[in-house]
Amino acid sequence: MAYDKFTVLQSTAVPLPIENVDTDQIIPARFLKATERKGFGDNLFRDWRYNNDDSPKQDFVLNNPIYTGKILVGGKNFGSGSSREHAAWAIYDYGFRCVISSFFADIFKGNSLNIGILPVTVSEAFLDKIFKAIEADPKTELEVNLPEQKVTILATGESESFDINGYKKHNLTNGFDDIDYLQAMKTEIAAFAEKSIY
Repeated sequence: MAYDKFTVLQSTAVPLPIENVDTDQIIPARFLKATERKGFGDNLFRDWRYNNDDSPKQDFVLNNPIYTGKILVGGKNFGSGSSREHAAWAIYDYGFRCVISSFFADIFKGNSLNIGILPVTVSEAFLDKIFKAIEADPKTELEVNLPEQKVTILATGESESFDINGYKKHNLTNGFDDIDYLQAMKTEIAAFAEKSIY
């Protein structure tokens, strides 16, 4: 399944300054029955967003209309816990295309990269600057530049570089998943196979 190409994302951001956000908090286990990657966004952070009677919890950030955007800024150790792919699906389906944190659980990071979400790891000091910038002005915009591997707080011009695997970077910038990547190489693969036969 192809995804939107990710090159440069400029957006406001939603702050979630909570450490150790695990995958069961991102998408509770009772919502994992579906096999398609649709509808999971409705239950993103379900138990934090809604009361038992399904009324929205007014103090949760996703229910606060002043915070919007395609970037989610999370605390340290984001995506820990079980390996469920659905956590990344829920974040993507809700509309986020980038998650910024000072540390990601490896499996969550891999699952995100596989479906078109860019997980950006920054230093704790820079993460704190991002949180403070959003707190001072919820309309603060961030720029996430994948080709240059840099995230910038546009209001101040402060920026920091981030690392990413070259293969995953190639796929994100082209909107590929692993199968799309192979399909894009069909001609080369066929030529190699032809050559190998003889």
